[in-house]
Amino acid sequence: MISKPDKGMTIIVKVVTRLTVGLILIFGIYVMLHGHLTPGGGFAGGVIIALSFIHMMLAFGRETALKKMSKSVASYFESVGAVMFLTIALIGFIGGYFFFNVLHHPGQEKYTLFSSGSILLSNIAICIKVGAGLFAVFVALVFFKSDLGDKK
Repeated sequence: MISKPDKGMTIIVKVVTRLTVGLILIFGIYVMLHGHLTPGGGFAGGVIIALSFIHMMLAFGRETALKKMSKSVASYFESVGAVMFLTIALIGFIGGYFFFNVLHHPGQEKYTLFSSGSILLSNIAICIKVGAGLFAVFVALVFFKSDLGDKK
């Protein structure tokens, strides 16, 4: 009796994915949080975080990855990221003009994590928007490909 193989890739790829997905996710968060001090930021961190979910989808199949983050959850986070970014930009009007850094104080110690004021919040908003958006695009491409494959 021949059993149907599990969805996804081989057991070696699945084991390596289990070991690396968490590290990739933590690295993406690090890149996002330290974007004002080192190369990186919200966009690069969002891409890395989205790639951790895409990595899981490629290794285990789309059903497993969609249990972790569904299409509706990705759409929700993309909207939250956009609204959060716009809100941070509009709060700058309190200080006098669009995107004014209202949280920055001239006496703060330079080159620390919280020395950038609202730039850190902008990086977080961009990371949420880009990460969820890129994952949603990849999910749409996977479903589009599978719909084309079913018609043949």
